[in-house]
Amino acid sequence: MENGLVLPAITTAQMAEVDRLMIEEYGILLIQMMENAGRNLAEQARRMVGGDLIDRHILVLCGAGNNGGGGMVAARHLYNRGAHVRAKLVGDTSHLKDIPARQWRILNTLGLTEDVISTLESTDLIIDAMIGYGLTGNPRGQVAEWIARVNAASFPVLALDTPSGLDTTTGIPGTPCIKATATLTLALPKVGLLTREAAPYVGELFLADISVPPVLYQRLGFRVPPLFVTDTIVKLHKEPVL
Repeated sequence: MENGLVLPAITTAQMAEVDRLMIEEYGILLIQMMENAGRNLAEQARRMVGGDLIDRHILVLCGAGNNGGGGMVAARHLYNRGAHVRAKLVGDTSHLKDIPARQWRILNTLGLTEDVISTLESTDLIIDAMIGYGLTGNPRGQVAEWIARVNAASFPVLALDTPSGLDTTTGIPGTPCIKATATLTLALPKVGLLTREAAPYVGELFLADISVPPVLYQRLGFRVPPLFVTDTIVKLHKEPVL
């Protein structure tokens, strides 16, 4: 990792336990983690489009789960900072979980949501927030259709936590799987992001702060040095010591 830091990678099950402990033991609510993830996602997007969001056109593809909620938060922050934002819910609104549903209502109020995206032309960046670390099996339905459409378009893609379609424990890409220019993963890198098979889909790998307390990692037996001393986003080399 950059700056000489060495950190562990975690499995999908271990990440789920991090999320559980954050909420149930430490009182750090999902909406807080989602806000942190989305704010950092927007910041990484800003960096990827050259540092200036004014008049940049960004498409945010959101799933109905918590990963999608992070994308929705990012859409709001990008809009507030001057970008032209289109947010597309890839799925059925009836499947939205409670907190992502709240985020989607905000975007509706701001006029940022679109039911039909007829063209991807003039898009500076696509944000993939369709599927998070909980994926099992191949993407299906609208998600699979959008993955194929994004991959065919050849625009820069920023994936939240993992490229949609990638198994974050095995590192085996599904059929289909997003080919991201960069991936902003959360808390700690997932082992599946670091495999040889995953490399063409992950792109550059970055890690974002969602405010996990160091004591939580200690409780799970991980030795994690201070990661976000100077920035809430750090670039990772894909060779962590497990």
